[in-house]
Amino acid sequence: MSAELDGSGPGSGLDRLPPLREVIAAHGLSARKSLGQNFLLDLNLTGKIARRAGDLTACDVLEVGPGPGGLTRALLAEGARHVVAVERDPRCLPALAEIAAAAPGRLTVLSGDALAIDPAEHLTSPIRIVANLPYNVGTELLVRWLTPPVWPPFWQSLTLMFQREVAERIVAAPGSKAYGRLSILAQWRATARIAFDLPPRAFTPPPKVTSAVVHLARLDAPRFPADAAVLSRVVALAFGQRRKMLRASLKPLGPEVEDLLRAAGIPPTERAEQVSLEAFCALARAVAAASDPGSVTRA
Repeated sequence: MSAELDGSGPGSGLDRLPPLREVIAAHGLSARKSLGQNFLLDLNLTGKIARRAGDLTACDVLEVGPGPGGLTRALLAEGARHVVAVERDPRCLPALAEIAAAAPGRLTVLSGDALAIDPAEHLTSPIRIVANLPYNVGTELLVRWLTPPVWPPFWQSLTLMFQREVAERIVAAPGSKAYGRLSILAQWRATARIAFDLPPRAFTPPPKVTSAVVHLARLDAPRFPADAAVLSRVVALAFGQRRKMLRASLKPLGPEVEDLLRAAGIPPTERAEQVSLEAFCALARAVAAASDPGSVTRA
């Protein structure tokens, strides 16, 4: 049996679907750079991604950018209760409709831009997000999922593919060049780690960079108390001019910025990449207290 048909699970019609390369040829699905598309055709690898998300049998799964449906097949084969796939490219919809027909009642395809669609009404908790994200919107989607108005969010975990450079930013520790705003946002509210790499040759067409799958498991509450909006502003200012000392990059916070830094236990001459998540949260609390002494710290 072809590797592209293996692992579909007993009792389903997924094993009767044609190989992905035939699907792509039949529907004329050449990957478009303008949509950030790189198709992953090896179902051994898509199965590995789906399994990294954990036991899906009692979960709904949100997938963004399914393309011809390689990962979609794997999610269904691994027993996902229901998959909601958001696809912007109308050329891919017939191929996805074939998968939906092979797994009756288990796949909903939403046509449109994932940045503009709210799939919540199609999903039932518990929910996990698993996706080979289009390169051009991946980071923006991750930031949205990490910064909802209310925490905890609608999702339990994120299993996402990024360029290796972005993956390193998500898991970076203080003191490294990759450490920045994305590291803070991810690690404040989730446990993040790189699961494995995928070489360019795994994709059609092969990208110029190595990709990596990152798994983020949400925390029920942030690691350290802080107001989300204040923390976001502080971190954006700090890393917006990361080569400057914090007493300079954080000047927009007001003339008392050095006092605020000292109150948080941070030397004013420190640079952003040297400051821990815990210290940034302490600074956010100091900023919130200075602007509204009677305020209640929110997460």
